[in-house]
Amino acid sequence: MKELDDCDVKVWLSSACFVGMYFWLGFLIDFLSHASIVGFMGGAAITISLQQLKGLLGIKIFTKKPDIVSVMRSVFSAVHHGWNWQTILIGVSFLAFLLLTKYIGKKNKKLFWVPAIAPLISVILSTFFVYITRADKKGVAIVHKIRPGVNPPSAHLIYFTGENVMKGFRIGSVAGMVALTEGVAIARTFAGIKDYEVDGNKEMVAMGTMNIIGSFTSCYVATGSFSRSAINYMAGCHTAVSNIVMSLVVLLTLELITPIFKYTPNAILASIIISAVLGLIDFEAMKLIWKIDKFDFVACMGAFFGVVFISVEIGLLLAVSISFAKILLQVTRPRTTLLGKLPRTNVYRNIQQYPHATQIPGILIIRVDSAIYFSNSNYIKERILRWVTDEEEQLKEKSLPKIEYLIVEMSPVIDIDTSGIHALEELYRSLQKRKIELALANPGTVVIDKIHASEFVDLIGKGKIFLSVADAILTFAPHYEEP
Repeated sequence: MKELDDCDVKVWLSSACFVGMYFWLGFLIDFLSHASIVGFMGGAAITISLQQLKGLLGIKIFTKKPDIVSVMRSVFSAVHHGWNWQTILIGVSFLAFLLLTKYIGKKNKKLFWVPAIAPLISVILSTFFVYITRADKKGVAIVHKIRPGVNPPSAHLIYFTGENVMKGFRIGSVAGMVALTEGVAIARTFAGIKDYEVDGNKEMVAMGTMNIIGSFTSCYVATGSFSRSAINYMAGCHTAVSNIVMSLVVLLTLELITPIFKYTPNAILASIIISAVLGLIDFEAMKLIWKIDKFDFVACMGAFFGVVFISVEIGLLLAVSISFAKILLQVTRPRTTLLGKLPRTNVYRNIQQYPHATQIPGILIIRVDSAIYFSNSNYIKERILRWVTDEEEQLKEKSLPKIEYLIVEMSPVIDIDTSGIHALEELYRSLQKRKIELALANPGTVVIDKIHASEFVDLIGKGKIFLSVADAILTFAPHYEEP
């Protein structure tokens, strides 16, 4: 199989993977949390900016690795013989101009058009400057000749036979997965900025269809471009019509005016991309994430440093892995809360949140803030017994009446499995040894049905399940009066 054929079949197969995964992989984007997106966005912005140092500094030999260590090693190894001061002058000057126009547009909303036309002005002026000074002969890298026209059709060159088909399928599957993850991450980044919704399944089908059609003209595997999306956003585009306009302009450019861009310096292209992506590093969002949830901040930094120091794929993998770990931790280690009675009410709340809430003598009220499954049932049982032990020790030290009743408030428990019911049975037996009666308050419909089906009600007694904690208190302490 020829190299061209192999490339096309890989593109086709990866595209087919996009469409084939439509029905069962769209949900994966839900594991890209806001914190992960913020970290990914910042890391990708820095990585893209670092990659543009080649054009900005006029370096000819540059690393192909995306991580910051390889890039900086490549940059500083070329400091004495690879940098071109004319290129740096052009790139830095126009980068300062672009950043200044962005600042002007941000400060004065009426001048929104200034940063929008700044990239076009930069390209025109830099191209004209290089042409009249012939800076390209002094080492300034330029675009040079661009072959006019679009790629010729290559559908007849795609073959699905030969030894490379399975290899192409494997590579295509991985490419499809990675491209989808990156594309959706980019889409959700700008969706958060522009306040619109992203449908993972539609994104997948769109990418797959686009790549299948593109494979018929020898295109590369394509996905959402972070740098191009950033430029589109900074230009003030609001709808998909901008992509149609951009496609038509690119088509007309390829067909008619490619010779005009012969003297366009690479430094100006690097400057445009850097100025576009720098604004996507959201330090304020990172600070807010730190204040709200430290675990989310770890996911954010995992994505950020993974992208910056390794690769985009590893950064996303770290972010998703940390998010999974957070979910598993919350599932396997749910909260259990000690409740007390709010004065002059029949409302029972967390005594740590409401210090003035009072506990009923002889009665311990504990709320379980999660469904009870095999993954957390033993932990919940042990945590409740730990509450009981701690309370008994405190009561003994204060010479107060011992605990006679334990009420488990179950309104947050939306479901329970057989392991959960078995844990309740073990909890009941442990409490019986301590001469403490167990009661349940406000279990949901699903939970109460399963409890009845398991005959757990017969074990603890039919009068030990109550509509609310207040009803249980009326039964166990009918003569209780608030102090």
